[in-house]
Amino acid sequence: MRLSKGIRRSQRIGYLYILPWIIGFLMLQLYPLLSSLYYSFTDFNMFSAPSFVGLKNYIKLFTADGSFRNSLSRTFIYVFMGVPVKLIFAFFIAMLLNMKIRFINVFRTVYYLPSIVGGSVAISILWRLLFMKDGAVNKILGTIGIPAVSWLGNPSYALFTISMIIVWQFGSSMVLFLAGLKQIPDELYESARVDGASRVRCFFSITVPLITPVIFFNLIMQMINAFQDFTGAMVVTNGGPLNSTYLYALMLYDQGFKYFRMGYASALSWVLFAIILGFTALIFKSSPMWVNYQDGGDF
Repeated sequence: MRLSKGIRRSQRIGYLYILPWIIGFLMLQLYPLLSSLYYSFTDFNMFSAPSFVGLKNYIKLFTADGSFRNSLSRTFIYVFMGVPVKLIFAFFIAMLLNMKIRFINVFRTVYYLPSIVGGSVAISILWRLLFMKDGAVNKILGTIGIPAVSWLGNPSYALFTISMIIVWQFGSSMVLFLAGLKQIPDELYESARVDGASRVRCFFSITVPLITPVIFFNLIMQMINAFQDFTGAMVVTNGGPLNSTYLYALMLYDQGFKYFRMGYASALSWVLFAIILGFTALIFKSSPMWVNYQDGGDF
């Protein structure tokens, strides 16, 4: 009996400790989530009571809104162009930083610096200054005889230019890759070299298979973040030129906070949620075919 009372008392104390988190979750996450779902079925402008309109917002999205289709296609290109390049670049840098050379810890710190300030408005402003018509990039190209390129004014280059912002912010992915590389036993490489395997063979037969769990995690997280990217498109190009960088998050922001169509913006957010959920589920579904775990387990 005393033991039972002691357990119940410990449980009450435990609930008391996590009460702030529970309150925060209910007020700042669950309530806004359910509210946005309700608002997506209403006509709501934040200045009057929402009126229920059923599926009208969703029907308009898929049948009558050309901006939705344009922003969605721009976002797909942005994600599928930026995320793979970012992961490849982060993996390459992690391989370099995994080498045993002098001052390697200093190099690791320097390479991680972009991620400390990455994603901020300041970085986007810096990017815009670098790629202006008379910016530093064109001046460097001019020194080797390449004419200036309108990186931000030409629709053919603008989306590529802002997608490189996420590639430049590779630090967090690089750190995870580096941690994964350090978990690979040196004995595997030594055994492979004894058997006459080349560095390329070791890379594709040992390094890549054993690092696939980290690739899997980085792919999911970076894809989710890229679909929601907003700052670069807003600060660097403001969606232009000719809506070539009008990403989905920028459209969602405009509908909700520029035109005060909060019901319509809520519908946009739930469509984005469904898209991210679908791609995440697809990656999880495909993971048994390409993700290898050292213990042989899977999800």
